[in-house]
Amino acid sequence: MAHSDNQYLLLTPGPLTTSRTVREAMLKDWCTWDDEYNLGVVQHIRQQLVQLATCHDGYTSVLMQGSGTASVEATLGSVIPADGRVLVINNGAYGARIAQIAEVLNIPHLNWDLGEVSQPNLDALSQLLSDQPEITHVAMVHCETTTGMLNPLEAVAQRVKAAGKVMILDAMSSFGGIPMDMGELGIDFLISSANKCIQGVPGFGFVIARRALLESCKGQARSLSLDLYDQWHCMEVNQGKWRFTSPTHTVRAFAQALTELAGEGGVSARYQRYHTNQTTLVKGMQKLGFCCLLDETLHSPIITSFYSPESPSYNFKRFYDSLKAKGFVIYPGKVSDADCFRIGNIGDVYPADIERLLTAIEASMYWTAETAEAGEQA
Repeated sequence: MAHSDNQYLLLTPGPLTTSRTVREAMLKDWCTWDDEYNLGVVQHIRQQLVQLATCHDGYTSVLMQGSGTASVEATLGSVIPADGRVLVINNGAYGARIAQIAEVLNIPHLNWDLGEVSQPNLDALSQLLSDQPEITHVAMVHCETTTGMLNPLEAVAQRVKAAGKVMILDAMSSFGGIPMDMGELGIDFLISSANKCIQGVPGFGFVIARRALLESCKGQARSLSLDLYDQWHCMEVNQGKWRFTSPTHTVRAFAQALTELAGEGGVSARYQRYHTNQTTLVKGMQKLGFCCLLDETLHSPIITSFYSPESPSYNFKRFYDSLKAKGFVIYPGKVSDADCFRIGNIGDVYPADIERLLTAIEASMYWTAETAEAGEQA
């Protein structure tokens, strides 16, 4: 746990604070046609991702250039056929983004808008799937970083599979940080990104897929560069070769991040660290008088939303700048009808860092002193 070479800790849901050794992995240039890169790095990453995702056979993985959203768009645009229809379980900004992608790509869809603080009702989900048999796919965000909500993945997946639908999971901010076995759950396509819980840097996303379903997607893509099948087929046939320019430095950093994940003890150990970070944060913030947006039972170990102080002296930008000057960067709120801010606890961040953050927050609570001073003057 050494952060002396960083200007501040990124307490965000990604990009996030990375280790020195992950950053140092980007100091070497790589040739995209070289076997040392394609076989030694890319193919090894693909194998490791599948091993992290499931103990079951029949799964494969593909890496996609761009942001995590690009991989979500590649999946939606490639795996849903022209006569398909996707149900989007939407309880936050990233569920809404899935619906927006479907709209832009002219993919038939049903946007099941639940608001931003409610989980999907399981009986209502089953009824929807029963009433609308034309639905072929269901898409859901696992951890909605809009609020920090962790959706009930196992229960939802059971209903989806019982109805015979294809399950697409946006596990952008949970894969690598929350234990799961997509084969056990029946997840068909899982999407995540390099710069989240595996603690790499931005530049590409990835999709772990049921091989037979991915093979059936040939010719369905609604985009050239975001053709998930063609990207996968190229990597399969050419032993790790990307169709277009590979983000080589980012890929090499990710390989190092995977090594460090294994060294930490794997996903279970990382989950325990993140969970300890989050519970330490919530307990300390409540002691300082802050209130969580969500009920504790809905929290993920990834990021937490807190209501802004009600004091007229409070200003998020001033609070943010004060914390940044002390070495911490937090996130503004993203909830439509509540004044909030968010604090993440993933990345190369440890409980001792959260304790230091709480000390910095207490020292930055200028509005408490100003409110007391105003009261005295009155």
